[in-house]
Amino acid sequence: MIWKEKYNLGVPLIDAQHRELFSRVTDFVETLRKPVRWEEKVDNVNQTLNFMKDYVVTHFHDEEAYQRKIGYLEFEAHRKIHNDMVEYVVNIAKQYEKEGYQEQLMQQFAGKLLAWLINHVAAEDQKIASFAKAKGVECNG
Repeated sequence: MIWKEKYNLGVPLIDAQHRELFSRVTDFVETLRKPVRWEEKVDNVNQTLNFMKDYVVTHFHDEEAYQRKIGYLEFEAHRKIHNDMVEYVVNIAKQYEKEGYQEQLMQQFAGKLLAWLINHVAAEDQKIASFAKAKGVECNG
């Protein structure tokens, strides 16, 4: 999954966080696809899952702060999308631990995470950039 410049919002902090998320998800997917035993992947999978639980919350907080700063009209709807994703990640992490670190669950998670990230950044987050541009707001975060 390659980061594309067209995904930039023009807000340095948010753009850097998006690039980091793309990098981590790409690494996660590549780890899962490696032709090695599951036991050799578990450490990397666990690290990625822990990273996602923390970083997604931090990133969403920062992105929502920017939305409030510019008076983004779709803030509440966007925040709900974020909250739903955080809940999903937390629930997957709990299920993963409860069911004994199953590879199939992580394969499903990786697929959803990948699709969600691309769609969210390429569509929903671009609405924020369009709003800021239309309003003439500086994009310095």
